[in-house]
Amino acid sequence: MNQERIYQVLHGPHVSEKSTVIADEANQVVFKVAVTATKREVKAAVEALFEVKVKDVRVVNVNGKRKSFGRVKGKRSDWKKAYVALEAGEELDFIGGVE
Repeated sequence: MNQERIYQVLHGPHVSEKSTVIADEANQVVFKVAVTATKREVKAAVEALFEVKVKDVRVVNVNGKRKSFGRVKGKRSDWKKAYVALEAGEELDFIGGVE
């Protein structure tokens, strides 16, 4: 995979209550990824950018919510998230350097 695609695959970490619990209990990290991203691309991007060993990747397509603002009806964009399981002993630190 070329270097440019690596930066296009990962959009950022997805921080929620569920993702925090999963990070503590199952050694997994949740990312927002490109809608066109595959499991192999996500694995390669995480290993290249964060220098950790990835054990498994699960990908979920999230449908955007339908919203209405008075008479105007709309829909939020669909997006994709990836649950990345890290190998035992590996840790991913987004803050880095703060002690």
